[in-house]
Amino acid sequence: MNRPQREAAARRIMEQSPPRVPPGLYADAVRRGGRILRRRTAARRLMWLVLCAAAVAFAVWALTVQPWVEPPSETTPPVTGWEGW
Repeated sequence: MNRPQREAAARRIMEQSPPRVPPGLYADAVRRGGRILRRRTAARRLMWLVLCAAAVAFAVWALTVQPWVEPPSETTPPVTGWEGW
């Protein structure tokens, strides 16, 4: 059988009888799909909440520590040349 004949045979088989689905399968699929969508939505919201909390924590840390400011010097540089005055 070549390709057009196989396609024609497949079409005939599909057109002969409508597909039959077990009676409870549709309800189960809808229930599971709804559950999956709720879980994805909850996970997405949780991720956004964690991201926002991390951004706020970083901003608070940066404002309190001020890492962009140079720390004060802990030692004084040696002073030379003043003995001769």
